[in-house]
Formats: sequence, C-alpha cells, structure tokens
Amino acid sequence: MNYKANFCEKLKEIRFERRLTQKTVAEKLNLPASTYSNWEQGRTEPSINDIYRLLEIYEIDANELFDLR
Repeated sequence: MNYKANFCEKLKEIRFERRLTQKTVAEKLNLPASTYSNWEQGRTEPSINDIYRLLEIYEIDANELFDLR
C-alpha cells in the first residue's frame, strides 16, 4: 500500500473510531464537507495547517495519523 492510500484509509479509520461524520469533522475544520471527503478519497491532500487541526480534533499525534512506528 502506498503512502497516499495508507493516509486516506487511516484518516477514515480514525473518523469511524470517533463515530464522527465527514460533515461534522468538516464543520470543526470550518471547511466544506466535500473538501474533507476528497482527503479521504485521495483526490486532494490537507495542508499542514489542516493536519495540525485534525490532530487536535482527533486528539492524536502525528505518529498515529501517519501510522508511523
């Protein structure tokens, strides 16, 4: 699995674990739901600022989001 696909799957997995919808996360990020959906589908990638905000929303560190060990 390549990096991009792995990131998309991990993003989706964490959201499911938190029992959040794409719309809810997008609202917390103050972004359109379509933007967040595109991240999970690998069409676009979040900016570094958006990544930091995701880490805060999900209360995780970068190691978990990027599946680093």
